[in-house]
Amino acid sequence: MREELLQELIATRVHRPGAIAEAATNRVRASSLLGEHGRLMMIAADHPARGALRAGERPLAMADRADLLERLVLALSRPGVNGVLGTPDVLEDLLLLGALDGKVVVGSMNRGGLAGTVFEMDDRFTGYDAAAIAAAGFEGGKMLTRIDPDDPTTVATLESCGHAVSDLAAHGLMAMVEPFISHRVDGRVRNELTAEAMIRAQTVAAGLGRTSAHTWLKVPIVEEMERAMAATTLPAVILGGEVGQDQDATFASWAKALALPTVQGLVIGRSLLYPPGDDVAAAVDAAVGLL
Repeated sequence: MREELLQELIATRVHRPGAIAEAATNRVRASSLLGEHGRLMMIAADHPARGALRAGERPLAMADRADLLERLVLALSRPGVNGVLGTPDVLEDLLLLGALDGKVVVGSMNRGGLAGTVFEMDDRFTGYDAAAIAAAGFEGGKMLTRIDPDDPTTVATLESCGHAVSDLAAHGLMAMVEPFISHRVDGRVRNELTAEAMIRAQTVAAGLGRTSAHTWLKVPIVEEMERAMAATTLPAVILGGEVGQDQDATFASWAKALALPTVQGLVIGRSLLYPPGDDVAAAVDAAVGLL
């Protein structure tokens, strides 16, 4: 069945590219950003477009598109999962597979800062823009906002993200901003995962654009999470980050963060799509159980 669906996807893209727009038009929209549990529970799959294919000990885990789609469709089918975050190629495959009905769909906007490159901090907008997200009938757009105090190009990223927040708000769409204080260490980009860094990053991100009415923050787990999240009144979702071997500890940190008043849900990618033991359904169900 997997091979048959893959061939059907390819044939559609070759012979009927207009089917993607038709599928977007016919998609059943989500009635709310929140699921029946009152939270936003999203699966993230925008990593490949930034050249980030690793999951845990598997350096090319996300390189097999059919396998990735199979995992995504399974994750989205689990009770309590009410959203997905992805780039156009991934979301359009899911549209053609009929996997996005009733889901909150957020398009990934800036994937230009490719992992492992000398220009990784240059988070240019190479994916969705607000007009395309609105035309597809999706619910919002997500942008990576890395702030490097030693990189003068950071200000261009901030300006671009400010425009994107404003454009999304003009369409009444969610702007999901993922802010970090980042540094180059031995030639590699590292995000500073401390409460102080997250406070600074969040306060900068919250002020982007002409209005914050539709802005949500996508944030990592850090020590002193309560102090970090006290920096803003904007709604926030927790990101999964790297795949950890101690899944119980990861889930415990998510549960603790979900108790904070501004935290409205989870946006998790590799930790649920490629969990230790590779049981996607069990990992997703456990995460939903935290809500």
